[in-house]
Amino acid sequence: MSALTLNVPETLQLAPEQFEQLAAANPQIRLELTAAGGLVIMPPTGGETGDRNSEISGQLWYWNRQHKLGKTFDSSTGFRLPNGAVRSPDASWVRRDRWEALTPQERQKFLPLCPDFAVELLSPSDELAEIQEKMQEYLDNGLCLGWLLNPQLRTVEIYRQGQPPEVANNPAILTGEAVLSGFELDLSAVW
Repeated sequence: MSALTLNVPETLQLAPEQFEQLAAANPQIRLELTAAGGLVIMPPTGGETGDRNSEISGQLWYWNRQHKLGKTFDSSTGFRLPNGAVRSPDASWVRRDRWEALTPQERQKFLPLCPDFAVELLSPSDELAEIQEKMQEYLDNGLCLGWLLNPQLRTVEIYRQGQPPEVANNPAILTGEAVLSGFELDLSAVW
């Protein structure tokens, strides 16, 4: 089953607070909001995808725990992007100074910013073109570095500001470059 996008008429557009209330009232459903106001309903992942997501988030969390350069987030965290969309990357990271600039109230809701780093893991329920558009949306809203992992093909699309996506075929390790200095994602547990 792939993600389903419900198009909402302009007369019924959800304000950010209304979307937060809708998501809170339906915690069993993973929801995202597109910039155009569409509701995206994402099915739960299967076991392999869940394991891969956990591995990616775990490695990112462990690196961040050692370096203390920011905050890491899992796939349940919503980011309210500058374009109005609310998105939930599979794994993400925000620099410490940007996190500390948020008020306590902002930290408790969908975060009103785009992550500095985001990972999307293509699952059997995903459409590649839709996830590529999502990665471009992150870039357009301030993402510094992003990875789109395709376990079936063992490819990674690397997204950087001001550059076209780069495709890496069957990499063993990905580095966080200047954005996540010292971070290396070991893909042996992901593939």
